[in-house]
Amino acid sequence: MRNVIEIDHLTKNYGKHRGVSEVSFQVEEGDIFGFLGPNGAGKSTTIRSMLGLIQFQVGSIHILGKDIQKNRETVLSEVGYMPSETMFYPGMKVKDVIQMAADIRKRDCRREAEKLCERLKVDMDKKISDLSLGNRKKVGIVCAMQHRPKLFVFDEPTSGLDPLMQNEFFTLIREYVKEGATCMLSTHVLSEIKNYCKHTAIMKEGRLLCVDSVANMTNTNAKRVKLLKGGRRESYIFEGNLNELMQELAGYDIQDILIEELSLDEVFMHFYSDVK
Repeated sequence: MRNVIEIDHLTKNYGKHRGVSEVSFQVEEGDIFGFLGPNGAGKSTTIRSMLGLIQFQVGSIHILGKDIQKNRETVLSEVGYMPSETMFYPGMKVKDVIQMAADIRKRDCRREAEKLCERLKVDMDKKISDLSLGNRKKVGIVCAMQHRPKLFVFDEPTSGLDPLMQNEFFTLIREYVKEGATCMLSTHVLSEIKNYCKHTAIMKEGRLLCVDSVANMTNTNAKRVKLLKGGRRESYIFEGNLNELMQELAGYDIQDILIEELSLDEVFMHFYSDVK
């Protein structure tokens, strides 16, 4: 299976401000790929570099087999991108914004746009200025999807959407992926990674911590230890041989102890903290 995204040693500096350093990963065709990290981790810088929206100093990026720096327009014609903050001309009607997005791509997207607006409950006759954050997000989703791109890139797509629309959004993603598309999903929401993504990359402070399948990431030896020691309750994550843990605790007055598997949320958060 071919790689739709290939990023090799991407480095982008902003002078005194941190960018990203030595970022390398691939995304296979047909994947829903999670891109995880806190604010300032470098996710948006990586995405903007991928799409040719900013210039980077070191490394290479190939999207759909083409160098983004040499073939930007060709690549972007096959990409559907929605930034974390969707901005439109406030005086325009929704239907005119959607049509303008199609016209820019020189494609007739009316049938697909109508389907998407019906599925996402988008009122095409309203003005952008009259829309809530969630409804502006839905317009952004329609603009990104209506031309049926080979690659979707979404940056925090579900913030502002109610639970029903979040479910409908991911149902649409799965339908397009089943038909051959690929999706890269940047998010803070761990449940979205767990429930929908096959692989994920984790960023921290401009560097890549890990790239792996979600299944492998959740297969860890780390354990949650809860105990009552000397009358005080403690809870922490332990990674290592349980015999070593028992030896460590042998000299203490342990009244109660529980050792259990990490929750999936703890597995991901485990990458951002020191392990005891």
